[in-house]
Amino acid sequence: MKTNTVPAAFFAFILGLGFVVSDTAKADEPDAWEALREGRAVLMLRHALAPGTGDPANFDINDCSTQRNLNAKGREQARAWKPFLESQGITEVRVFSSQWCRCLDTARGMNMGEVTEWPSLNSFFGNRGDGSAQTRQTIALVNGLEAGAPVILVSHQVNTTALTGVYPSSNEGVIIALPLSNDPRVMARVSPGR
Repeated sequence: MKTNTVPAAFFAFILGLGFVVSDTAKADEPDAWEALREGRAVLMLRHALAPGTGDPANFDINDCSTQRNLNAKGREQARAWKPFLESQGITEVRVFSSQWCRCLDTARGMNMGEVTEWPSLNSFFGNRGDGSAQTRQTIALVNGLEAGAPVILVSHQVNTTALTGVYPSSNEGVIIALPLSNDPRVMARVSPGR
């Protein structure tokens, strides 16, 4: 009696492909860090852990008590970026952040220098209609920056996904090749916890 071995072979192929993709991503990571150091890429990260989804109905951008905020783990995650970046040879950066408290607290908790607020990095989770315009504005702002220290953008899941197609975990970043575009090249996914 003949048995069908195609499914087993197919699953073995798919499993093997997963290892190849994973190995390729890890192999590309040193190039991504080099590009970030040299100003040929930017790092965009989702704020550190702030339990929950969205924001309360009484959300006020000027009042952190009305927002979802970093918990103790989130504050620890934010602090982990500085030694992680330093281990990659990055000691001086330009940090741009959403105006949401959890993003500003992540950006400031990194302790990498002055933080500049960019409204285009604000969450549009509650108002998806603003997403395309904010993404275009972020692209223009980044591409308009003068050469200088590496650039870090601290934002939200929806913003990062809209720009890159990547759904980042809390405190996860993506290194994106410059210039930014509507279809940017994601060079690596990085996080101090990996």
